[in-house]
Amino acid sequence: MFRQPLLFAALAANTIIAAIGLWDAEGLANFASSVTNMLFDSRGWFIMLSVTAFVLVCIGLAFSRYGRMKLGGKDDEPEFSTITWITMLFSAGMGVGLLYWGTAEPLFHFTVSRNLFDTTQEAATAALKVTNFHWGIHAWTIYAMLALILAYFSYRKQNPMLVSTPIRSVFRDRQWSGIVASLCDLISLIAVSIGVAGSIAMGIFQVQSGVESIFGLENTGTWMALGIFLLLFIAYIFPLTVDLASGMALIANACMAIAIVLLLYVLLVGPTHYMMNAIVDTLGEYGSEFLTRGLKTYTFVDQSNRSWFKDWTLTYMIWWIAWAPFVSVFIARISRGRTIREFLVTVILIPTLFSIVWFGVFGGIGFYEILEGTLPLLETVQTNLDAVTFKVLERLPLSIVTVPTTIVISFMFVVTSVVSATYVLAMFSEAGNENPKTRSKLIWGTIVGVLGIVAILTGNIEAVRAIIALGAMPFSFIILLLLVCLLKDLKRLKHTSHGKLN
Repeated sequence: MFRQPLLFAALAANTIIAAIGLWDAEGLANFASSVTNMLFDSRGWFIMLSVTAFVLVCIGLAFSRYGRMKLGGKDDEPEFSTITWITMLFSAGMGVGLLYWGTAEPLFHFTVSRNLFDTTQEAATAALKVTNFHWGIHAWTIYAMLALILAYFSYRKQNPMLVSTPIRSVFRDRQWSGIVASLCDLISLIAVSIGVAGSIAMGIFQVQSGVESIFGLENTGTWMALGIFLLLFIAYIFPLTVDLASGMALIANACMAIAIVLLLYVLLVGPTHYMMNAIVDTLGEYGSEFLTRGLKTYTFVDQSNRSWFKDWTLTYMIWWIAWAPFVSVFIARISRGRTIREFLVTVILIPTLFSIVWFGVFGGIGFYEILEGTLPLLETVQTNLDAVTFKVLERLPLSIVTVPTTIVISFMFVVTSVVSATYVLAMFSEAGNENPKTRSKLIWGTIVGVLGIVAILTGNIEAVRAIIALGAMPFSFIILLLLVCLLKDLKRLKHTSHGKLN
């Protein structure tokens, strides 16, 4: 496992980050915030342009002659059923985030937009629309783009599934390719570790808030969070000891089934007409603007709106890039045998549509309580984002069931994220082995857990997001380089006699 020097470098880097965080978590968070803010000021345009370019390339590939090309050999068939495939990619990609931000994010944006529009209804529509943008096509295109590149070079070209593989394959005759490829692997290992650590912290903050809600506790602090982390560590260790199909598939299917039941319950018990109107309204608004919004950089606005753009839109785009190495490798791993068209359409559109429905329901009921009801949710948004979802559920019947259910699936979604990330890290440790040894997975599971403790010790979600963004910035350049590798190889394929699209 440890014969590769870059793995030692990755372990050393993660150890240093963990040590600094354990020694001075607040200092690490402040450093990450200041550096990230500086990078966003100078490179915000680059991030938005790059992500929108990914969207255009994916649209072009899906409807081109390459769309019918299989990610694998001519006789390869998908390993997982379509339903299991979708639940696995969705659980690994965004599961706990939807639970955390389902009501909180639209309402937070509303606190900003209500000062920019003539009516509260227009402000609410704008808030839901921007939330859909953050969680929609652009986000899933980042995952899909990298996953497509990795699956193409691994399954069609018979190479190991590593971030460096496209570079080594396309530029193998260039002297610089080996150094650059190794550096890409190193950066991806660090980005994966930091990204999943942030996911751990975010999930634990929500579980902690749910426990406080059930038992009427307040400000349980770090010790409660660390206690929940211990339970999480125990929960995700077992799936690491079994194969992917037995571990991840079972958990992912269970998570999505419970989440869908919760979604339908809130939709049917709450103000159904109000939420359905919100879904349809924002679907149309989002569909008509998602491309142009992808190029919006908020240059000619006041400082407060510019700060909002950096704190939310840019942070989200970098957030998805941070998670891309492990989510995309995982998606690529479970997508063998799919055509490029099927892959892109499913991976991008299905989760996007589900996210629109999710935010339409949970955001819609939040707006209903604000605009039509009496629940002071905006105060909760300003003081305790972790508790917003639970405040909404407490207003509905059977909150004694729905609140614990939300806690359970939040917990399980974090487990799926950690399991998938650890699986990918172990793959990298074994030079792209798609069935890594249990020992490798357990070692990386422990390392990710320590980094998760560091993220928890920062004490707030804003600090966690800043740390994730700092770890992900270098990887935004890597994805562009890998995209060049894919396009060059497809062009070469087009001009060879062996380039049959099957």
